[in-house]
Amino acid sequence: MTTRTLVAALAGIALALPAAALAQEPPVEEQLVNAMNKVFGVHAGFRANHAKGVVVEGKFKPSTEAATLSKASLFSGGEIPVTVRFSDSTGVPNLPDGSGDANPHGMAVKFHLADGSDMDLVINSLKFFPVSTAAELRDLFLAIADSGPNAAKPTRLEQFIASHPSVPAALGTIATPDSLADEAYFGVNAFVLVNKAGEKQAVRWQMLPEKVVHIDKEDAAKRAPDFLMAELPARLKQGPVTFRFKAQLAAAGDDTKDPAKPWPDDRKLVELGVLTIDKAVEDSDGAQKKLLFLPGQLTDGVEASDDPMIDIRNGAYAISFSRRNP
Repeated sequence: MTTRTLVAALAGIALALPAAALAQEPPVEEQLVNAMNKVFGVHAGFRANHAKGVVVEGKFKPSTEAATLSKASLFSGGEIPVTVRFSDSTGVPNLPDGSGDANPHGMAVKFHLADGSDMDLVINSLKFFPVSTAAELRDLFLAIADSGPNAAKPTRLEQFIASHPSVPAALGTIATPDSLADEAYFGVNAFVLVNKAGEKQAVRWQMLPEKVVHIDKEDAAKRAPDFLMAELPARLKQGPVTFRFKAQLAAAGDDTKDPAKPWPDDRKLVELGVLTIDKAVEDSDGAQKKLLFLPGQLTDGVEASDDPMIDIRNGAYAISFSRRNP
C-alpha cells in the first residue's frame, strides 16, 4: 500500500463513521500521537516523534545467504537504491543533538524495489522497547507530560516506571553516538521471512556500522546543537558509509509478540547484505517532510509477525504524516 493510499484510506474511514462513533474515544493510534504532542508540543510540518532528522541516499547489496531465508526481490542479488533518514528522538525539531532526550536515535530505510514498490525498515538504537503495548506507550507519554518539576512525589512517571521495569532496562541500552554512522540500530518488532519453499523464520532486524562509538554526557553537552546532523553529510563528502544489515533468528519459544522482551544474545545472526550510503540529499528538510516510513510496508517474502505494535505504528505514523501535510 502506498503512503497516499494509506492516508486516504484512514481519512475515508473517519468520514464514513457515524457521528456517534466519532464522539467515542479515538483509536489508540490517535491517542498515541496526541500524547506525544502533549509532551513535545505541536510543531507544524514536523513529525510527532523523531522530528529532527537528515536524509541521505545509497544502495543495498544482498548477501547470497539472504536468498535462502526469503524469496523477496530485495534479496534476489541485484543492487537496490535506498533512501535513509536518521533522526533524533522527541517531537522537538530544534532539540540539541547532544541532549540525552535525543536518544534513542532512529534509522528509517526505504528500499526502492525494481517493480516500483517500496519496502521500509523503521529501527532505532534501543535494543528492545520500553513497553509491551500501545496503551502502555500512550500511558508512558501521558505520565511524562504530568510529571513536571512541580508535580507531587512520587510523580506519575515515577509510579509508571516502578511498575514497568522494562522502561529503565531499555533506556539503559542507549547512549549518544559521535556520529549517526557510528551507531547500531535495532528492530524491536519481529517479522517473518518466507523462502521459496514456503519455510518461515521469525527475525528481528539489526543494522550494524563498521564501528560503534559513543560519547559521554559531558562531551555530548559541549557539542554544537546540530553536530550529528552536520557531521554525516560532511563525512559523506569524504567517502561512503556502510552498515551490515542482519537478521537475528528466533528460536523455539522466543516471544514474537512482545517488543519489550529481547531475544537472547546467543541467537544466530545472519547477514542479509551491505547498505552503502554515499550521498546526502540536498534539500533534506523538504525531503523528510514528504517521506513516510511504515514498518509494515513489506514485500512478498517478508511478513509481519503476530506483534500488534506493527499495525499500531503504521496507523500512528500515517496520522502524524497527515497532520504535518494537511
